[in-house]
Amino acid sequence: MKVNLEPKKNLIFNTFLVAFILHTAQIGVGIAGLPRIVFMEAGQDAWISIIASGVVVSIVLFFISKLLACYSSADLYGIQYDIFGRWISKLFNLVYILYFLIVTYVIMMNYTEMVQAWIFPKMPTWLLVTFLVFLASYAVLGGIRVVVGVTFLGLIITFWLVLVIYTPIKHLDLNHLQPVFVSSWKEHLMAIYKVSFSVIGFELLLIVYPYVKEKKKALRYALFGTWYSTFLLTLVTAVSIGFFSQESILKTIWPVLSMFKIVRIPNLERFEFIAVSFWMMVILPNICIYFWAATRGVKRVFNFSQKKTIYCFAIALVAGSFLIDDRLTMNTVTDKVGTFSFMLSFIYPCFLFVVVKIKQSFTKMKGAKG
Repeated sequence: MKVNLEPKKNLIFNTFLVAFILHTAQIGVGIAGLPRIVFMEAGQDAWISIIASGVVVSIVLFFISKLLACYSSADLYGIQYDIFGRWISKLFNLVYILYFLIVTYVIMMNYTEMVQAWIFPKMPTWLLVTFLVFLASYAVLGGIRVVVGVTFLGLIITFWLVLVIYTPIKHLDLNHLQPVFVSSWKEHLMAIYKVSFSVIGFELLLIVYPYVKEKKKALRYALFGTWYSTFLLTLVTAVSIGFFSQESILKTIWPVLSMFKIVRIPNLERFEFIAVSFWMMVILPNICIYFWAATRGVKRVFNFSQKKTIYCFAIALVAGSFLIDDRLTMNTVTDKVGTFSFMLSFIYPCFLFVVVKIKQSFTKMKGAKG
C-alpha cells in the first residue's frame, strides 16, 4: 500500500468544500437531542460547554493538520502503514474501517427511531434503513466528488431549518439561562465529553485530505466548518434551555424537534412532521461521507474492490437493522460508540502526531550520523 496517494485530477475538489464536509458530518441526528444531554451535565451553562467543545475540536484539528503536513498527500490509512508497518497497521486501519461503518449504522438507526416516534410508529425499521442504505450506496458508487456534492447540497437545502429557530426565540425566557457560570469544571468536562459524539466528523479530514486541491488551506476551512457547527449547536442549546423549563427539558428526548411544534404555517397543522422528513437531508451527508470512508478504507488497506465492498457493507447495514428493536438498547449502543469515537477522534490523532514526530526525529538523527 502506498503511503502517499496521487488521486486523479478529476477526483480532486476545491479546498473550501472541506468546510461543508466537516460541517455536515458534525450536524446530524445528534443535534435534535443534544440540548437535553448537555443540560443534564452542566445545567443552564450547557451552552458554554458547547463553545468549550468547539475550542477542543479546534485544538485537535490543529494537531491533525500538523500530522498531515508531515506527508505530501497521505491519509490516515497510509500514515498508519508508514508508522506501524504492514501487519500492525492493518489491525489499526481495520478498527477505523469498522468505526466508520458503525457510526453510519448508528446514525441510520437513530434517525429511524426519530421517524417512528414522530410520524410512522408502525413503520418497520428495516424498511427505512434499506431506503437510506440505497441512497448512500448510490452516492458512494459515484465517487468522492459525488459524496462531496451531497454534503454541499445537504447544507444548502436544509438551511431553512436554521431560520425556523426564530419562532422559538420569540418565546424563550432569559431567566432560564441565569445565573451564568455556576457549573463546576468537572461538570463542564463531563458535558464536553457528552458533546463529543455530536461533534465527531472533523476526523474525516484525515481521510479526504489527499483529494483536497490546496492542502495548505485545509485547516482554515476545516475551522470554518467546525465553528459554524459549534455556533448552531450553541444556538439551539441556548434557545432550548430558554424555551423549556428545567423539568420539561429533562423529560424531552428531542428538544429541538419539540420546539418546532409551535411553528404555524397556513394549511399545515403539524410542522414538525415536515421537519422530521427534511431531517433526512441533514443526516444523508453524514451517512454518505462515513460510508465512503469505510469502503475506501477496505480498498486502501486490503486492495479489495470498493464497489463490491459497498454492496457487502450495504447488506450488513440492512441486516443490522434487525438486531435492535427498542430505545434502551439503542441508547446503550450509542453511548458505547460515543466513548469509542472520543478515543479515535480526539485522543488518537494527537497521539499519532507525537509518534510521527518522534519517528521523524530518529530518522534525521540516523541520517546525520550516516
